[in-house]
Amino acid sequence: MTTLSNQLQTPQEWDLSDLYQRLDDPKIQQDLEHLQQQATTFRQTYRSKIAQLSPEEILDCLQQLETLFQSCGYLWAYPSLVFSADTRNSLAKQLLDQIMEAVTTLENEVLFFDLELKKLPISQLEKLQQSPLLASYYHYLKQIAKFRPYALSEEVEQTRNQDNLTGRSAFIQLRSLHLGEQNYTPVTTPEGKNAETEADLSALRLHPSPEIRYQSYISLREVMQQHNLLYANILNNIAQDHKLENKMRGYDSTLSKQLLEDQVSEPVFQAIMTGMADRYDLFQRYYHLKAKTLGEPIRSCDIYAPWTQDPSPSLPYNLGVETLLKALEQFDINYARRAEEFFLKNWVDAKVRPGKRGGAFCAYNHGKHSYLLLSYTEDYNSLFTLAHEMGHGLHFAWIDDHQSYFNSNPPMVIAEVASTFNELLLLDFLLESSDPALKLSILTGQLEDQLSLLFRQSTISRLELLIHERANQGSFDRHFVNQEWMKLYEQLCGDAITLLPEHQYDWARIGHIFFKPFYCYQYTASHIVSLACYQQYRQRSKEFVPGYLELLSTGGSVDQVEALKQYVGVNLTDPATIGHALEYVQGLIDQLEETLTLKSE
Repeated sequence: MTTLSNQLQTPQEWDLSDLYQRLDDPKIQQDLEHLQQQATTFRQTYRSKIAQLSPEEILDCLQQLETLFQSCGYLWAYPSLVFSADTRNSLAKQLLDQIMEAVTTLENEVLFFDLELKKLPISQLEKLQQSPLLASYYHYLKQIAKFRPYALSEEVEQTRNQDNLTGRSAFIQLRSLHLGEQNYTPVTTPEGKNAETEADLSALRLHPSPEIRYQSYISLREVMQQHNLLYANILNNIAQDHKLENKMRGYDSTLSKQLLEDQVSEPVFQAIMTGMADRYDLFQRYYHLKAKTLGEPIRSCDIYAPWTQDPSPSLPYNLGVETLLKALEQFDINYARRAEEFFLKNWVDAKVRPGKRGGAFCAYNHGKHSYLLLSYTEDYNSLFTLAHEMGHGLHFAWIDDHQSYFNSNPPMVIAEVASTFNELLLLDFLLESSDPALKLSILTGQLEDQLSLLFRQSTISRLELLIHERANQGSFDRHFVNQEWMKLYEQLCGDAITLLPEHQYDWARIGHIFFKPFYCYQYTASHIVSLACYQQYRQRSKEFVPGYLELLSTGGSVDQVEALKQYVGVNLTDPATIGHALEYVQGLIDQLEETLTLKSE
């Protein structure tokens, strides 16, 4: 641990050489040509013959396609990761565009296989599902059967894929590229630090000075205001494209399409949305308590304001990494060692720099490993972001040990469990080992994150419901989105938070509403499940670990609702699960209130 700590004196940059050496690496074009030949041969061999293939031959086809798609993933990942680390790198963008076009062509070559499977008589498809040779693909084939009614002809599917390059995907890329080009009004703190990147300005939401918080808040949102017309136009075009696809395929709505893909029933979705709306009082109670403690109203720029005027404690990168690994060791030593590998092998890019993509993510490459991206700003908030993304990375490590490519993509609710669970492990570790002032800071910080996951994320999905409902009626403009976003937040905040006018532009900073509709409610669902899992861990201690790791290893090979019941005893369909999660959060607020009362006496 000491050696690693010495190596990580500053936030590290990742090493992508496990994929390719450089943007002009000749192996990229060689691999692309080889894959194109593979796809052509596959098409010539099997097109129009799937109905006549035996289970053994179907198995061989699946394995060939898995090898093909896995390699396509590496080709796409390399320029995508280089571009994410520096969105001003025009060569990376050019290569990414080239690879996306080439991969789309490859996918179109082999698209017939999926379509021909979907056209099989249901009895024949069920026989394939029951074949012992295809046992590991049972859930995969079951999902194919679910999408049978929505498949189009091969020619139309190919056209959709091609059009997407200059349609929906192009608009998503435009937003990312445009955001990466933006310059923000610098904010200078009383300590003399100059913040001008998205990451540094976002970090100032935790600054003790109300004026600094306000300035950084305005700096970020004045860019959104300046380009409000552009981002609303992009969002409208994306929503209209979803509407057209729904009509072509026969989906009832964009929501129903996404729920089918995410393997979440509409009753579960509605239960989550209703459960959150029924407990806005928790959100408002917390911020009333915060306003009372600070002695001043809470504005939308103050949501993450520190509870004391003391500067937020600094946490150098090496100490943050060391703290995270110690927290994971208490859960399971092997789990922690797998995490340590990410740092030892430079699979993490944590350095703050201009042009770097905002936010954080984990990029998984089946058959290799994941890469983590974040901007570490030497504070505890960054540490929890690191813990979150590491949870994803460890989840995929367990998947990679057990699942083939087609079973490697977990449904979205399970996909977010490990990340949140990691944060809860870190929270308990810090609460046990920190001084009282730091404990208060960490407890309130995590409460705010939990309230965001439960209430902000579900509010984002409420906005999406309105957006896609409006798209079904016709186009919408920026005024519609701005107004609806403000109305939803007024309902959530009540009189506990004063919304600044600039909050109306805040939706444009939410990447998920552009590139994956109705992603955000799944943060809420996953947080509910994660809290349920963590309560099980607290009760059962080390006995819980094997089942939890089994859950992680299932990937996308089983039904997620059944997997949660089987491996960790959590029933997502039971409304009591939602109630217990909210009771846990209520208990943390009770604990905070008691702590503040004792402190004042």
